[in-house]
Amino acid sequence: MDKQLLAMLVCPLCQAKLHYAREAGELHCLHDGLAYPITDDIPVMLPDEARALSVDEKLPRSPGRTGEP
Repeated sequence: MDKQLLAMLVCPLCQAKLHYAREAGELHCLHDGLAYPITDDIPVMLPDEARALSVDEKLPRSPGRTGEP
């Protein structure tokens, strides 16, 4: 994914900055809890095509976080 393009993209619903989830191939809006897919290196910025993020995906990442209670 092109870094300059990523820097310009915002959530189409709330205009918040998006976070690139490389492994998932998605752009995440933590504010709205949506994941926008990236298909053939093209972000699909349509709310109807987005999926809801799970609770774990919404939590901030930290180096020691394993997801285990």
